[in-house]
Amino acid sequence: MDSISQDGSLFFIAGPCVIESEKLCLTIAEKLSQLAHAHGVSIIFKASYDKANRTSAASFRGPGLDEGLKVLQKVKNETGISVCTDVHIPEHAAPVAEVADILQIPAFLCRQTDLLAAAGATGRHVNIKKGQFMAPQDMRFALKKAGEKCFLTERGTFFGYNRLVVDFAGIHTLKALGVPVIFDATHSVQLPGGGSGVSSGNRDLAIPLARAAVCQKVNGLFFEVHPDPDNALCDGANSINLSDFENDVPRFLALHEKIKDW
Repeated sequence: MDSISQDGSLFFIAGPCVIESEKLCLTIAEKLSQLAHAHGVSIIFKASYDKANRTSAASFRGPGLDEGLKVLQKVKNETGISVCTDVHIPEHAAPVAEVADILQIPAFLCRQTDLLAAAGATGRHVNIKKGQFMAPQDMRFALKKAGEKCFLTERGTFFGYNRLVVDFAGIHTLKALGVPVIFDATHSVQLPGGGSGVSSGNRDLAIPLARAAVCQKVNGLFFEVHPDPDNALCDGANSINLSDFENDVPRFLALHEKIKDW
């Protein structure tokens, strides 16, 4: 984890929104591991054991802490890939840190002092997603709560109801806070709550926005990927197809190489 934050290379966080099954996670993680080795790039697998902030109580949340961590541990053991997962309550930070290499703080929880402090106290890296309601410069307070081993992730800002916009000037503000900055391309194209009890989205915009983010010299890119996004159990509308991600990784790396000295 330290190397991806220091050597200047573009890295990726990718995976399904939620752990739908062990088989799906292993399938995706194996492909990501092969992709990482083929292109000499760091790719971290991300999937949530619990999506506690779904729009509707009827929505699929995941297998829960115990079963979810078993799946993530198996992903690590069988593919050798690092893993990242969301943490929603302070009590989960310590057990999650026994498996996950990165603890992720959901955007809606980026001001939760006890959660940030608990995640930072584990000694693992903490990826704090910028709240859709937060000014970029105010994320400095979240960093103070979580400690030194942090990433910040831009994931769009509320623009009225059911819509997000990306403020690319904000990426420069986040980078000025002195930690690696990640652009979450697929959550940035969400239409929050815009799908009759679920969040909708426009996945066709994810790749163009990610290209723009690379040109703003982000350190990493975040994508929700799925082999069948239309039938994903969470965030399918803004997830991109795993095969498309596979094709676009070398393009992002080439773009990053072209603009690195600009």
